[in-house]
Amino acid sequence: MAPGRIGTPQGNARSGEPFLRLEGLTKVYGEGPAAVTALQELNLEVGTGRFVVLLGPSGSGKTTLLNLLGGLDQPTAGRVWVAGEDLSAYSEEQRTEYRRRRVGFIFQFFNLIPTLNAVENVELIAELSEHPFSSLEVLTDLGLGDRAEHFPSQLSGGEQQRVAIARALVKNPDLILADEPTGNLDREAGVTVLQALQRINREGGKTVVAVSHNVVIGDIADLVVRLRDGRIVEARENPSPAEASEVTW
Repeated sequence: MAPGRIGTPQGNARSGEPFLRLEGLTKVYGEGPAAVTALQELNLEVGTGRFVVLLGPSGSGKTTLLNLLGGLDQPTAGRVWVAGEDLSAYSEEQRTEYRRRRVGFIFQFFNLIPTLNAVENVELIAELSEHPFSSLEVLTDLGLGDRAEHFPSQLSGGEQQRVAIARALVKNPDLILADEPTGNLDREAGVTVLQALQRINREGGKTVVAVSHNVVIGDIADLVVRLRDGRIVEARENPSPAEASEVTW
């Protein structure tokens, strides 16, 4: 995956500012006795170009945090800043534009359109972007150049997830958000996906935030954040991240 092909972030936080910043971030669903607090007063700073893994059991708030970073939801209280921009102050229209320009989403379920082949699935997103990469070149960088005209039903699970990664990358976003990217894959396919994410982070300079319940995936991160009951219970720097190829589960 060539650094020039993947590119560099479109825009970074202002000098001296973290790329991601949470200030008292709180999310409550519902009201009154039925209210559920998903996140409670989270505070965190993350620099540009870091690989972050969010760990925690089901219901710990990982996906809620990912949705707030991606502009898919708004906080109940507190603030979330990305590249110096206060997402919590955005209107719905501004959040839509932010998602379109700045964020690449990778979901556990690939969400590929079955009637489109691999390159057409990627081009669908490229057409909505301002400065996209070549869809075929991104697929080629991910080792799928010879599978570009295959339909999802003709691809393995790992190949489908790499198409989903290509779809996230093609618009050259600043931030890659991955929700359980290896959750439906066996170890071999999962490692291939983690290698792709690691190369995107290292060679392309993208900030990557990945959610996982699999603690060993934290070994490849620069920063491991553990959540429990909607709170950050640990934010640990990893001085020597492992190579994705070394991860075993």
